[in-house]
Amino acid sequence: MDDTRTDAGELAEYGYEQELKRTLSAWAVFAIGFATISPVVGIYAVVQLGFAFAGPTWIWAVVVAFLGQLLVAVVYAELSSQFPITGGVYQWVRRLGGPRLGWLVGWIYLASAVASLTTVAYLGATWLYMLAEDGVPSAAVHVLLGVVFVAVALGINLLGVNPVKHFLNAGIVAEGVASIAVSLILLLFVRHNGFGLLFETLGAQDVSGGSVTAGLLTCLAVAGWAFLGFDATTQVAEETEQPRRSVPRALLRAYLFVAFTVLLTGLAVTLALRRPEDAVSGAIVDPVFEAVTQGLGGWSEKPFIVVVLIAFFACAVSIQTYIGRAVYAFARDRQLPFSRTLATVGPRQIPYVSLIATAVLAGLGLLLGLNGNAAATLIAFGSGGFYFVFLAVAVVALVARLTGRWNPAAGQLRLGRTGLAVNVLAVLWLLFEAVNIAWPRTELAPVDGSWMQVWAVILVFSALFVIGLVYVVVAKPHTELAPNPAAADPAAGSSTAGNPTAQETKAS
Repeated sequence: MDDTRTDAGELAEYGYEQELKRTLSAWAVFAIGFATISPVVGIYAVVQLGFAFAGPTWIWAVVVAFLGQLLVAVVYAELSSQFPITGGVYQWVRRLGGPRLGWLVGWIYLASAVASLTTVAYLGATWLYMLAEDGVPSAAVHVLLGVVFVAVALGINLLGVNPVKHFLNAGIVAEGVASIAVSLILLLFVRHNGFGLLFETLGAQDVSGGSVTAGLLTCLAVAGWAFLGFDATTQVAEETEQPRRSVPRALLRAYLFVAFTVLLTGLAVTLALRRPEDAVSGAIVDPVFEAVTQGLGGWSEKPFIVVVLIAFFACAVSIQTYIGRAVYAFARDRQLPFSRTLATVGPRQIPYVSLIATAVLAGLGLLLGLNGNAAATLIAFGSGGFYFVFLAVAVVALVARLTGRWNPAAGQLRLGRTGLAVNVLAVLWLLFEAVNIAWPRTELAPVDGSWMQVWAVILVFSALFVIGLVYVVVAKPHTELAPNPAAADPAAGSSTAGNPTAQETKAS
């Protein structure tokens, strides 16, 4: 049987036509998930602040974040095995919690995703500058190089899904060299500390008023950034062969492989530093770069920068890929202004207008880099927004599971009672971590920042939520969803179609 035709036929049951090119294998979907989570990007977002607040014990905060997010990844895998359609969290919440809630969660998701693309481009710009110059780039140069990142990611995406696959494969190789190979060398041949160091803070608690617990909680809030993006695999479901099976497997494999790589790299860097106390005090600004160049020698500086750059570019390309699909899914359901234009699919069977629109928004976000405090606010929100979305999805899934609106046994990934236990634990973890990330901390704000930087996550999220709520009330986007007569009862195991059923309307 032609699996592509089967997948397209199943898509029609949701009320959609096969517009995107369905050519992605399970490996290609894994590559998208791996590049988006990106161990290189994740470790660089965590390690410096981890040392500052928890010392070498920062690695345990990463372990806790990994275990907590693993619960979330399993819930997402269950959902993706039953709803093999582009749109991910928007589609799931819309069907299980109602179209109004689905729109709000999707709106926060899009804002967080664009913020993450801006953040990766902003952080990657530093490495692009290091390739040619020493020192720190000016604010204007930093922003300009960030725009280069976004432009390259957009250009590769506009070439079509196959060039994206090839580029992400190169990114995986770069990640393997920059993370796994280098980490093993550091652990086996360049280790300067024993494993007992992992239980010492080296005075890092002083930053948190002498409290080791407070320091670890701060580190845990930051560590959450290292395990974002595994849901990128769900955004390409309509371009994936046998998505019910391939997407959840790719999601979990990408998450576990990245988690292993992040933990391995974190362990290697911590034990390879000659003076880890300098990383705690801030005398070493970049512990990863310091450990690598100290351990391998000065010759490794430029090659290491190159492989890290490739990893950052791959991450930007992958983020751009899944954001474009998320906007396309929204626009296809006529849920956004200019939906008809945003849902346009070009000759290469890609949503090119959505890709361009999200790139422009990310580029505009880079202008915040002209103000270092504003850039820090953007980075802080990127993590907080995603954790709100994680929490919303987990709660909606749990309620739907308990009320019979969702029958997980109808999906390819069947966990039985274990799935319920995982879902409950995921909700508890996300309640804790969402509050922990949003908690106002002066130590995470810029030194010369105002109170707005301290409350950044809460303020930005509140503003976006109010804007979204006003749009839902005034524009009533859910009324644009035409009823679908072919929709079946989800509790009975059949998926709801592309447009709302009576159950959706009632839930709204």
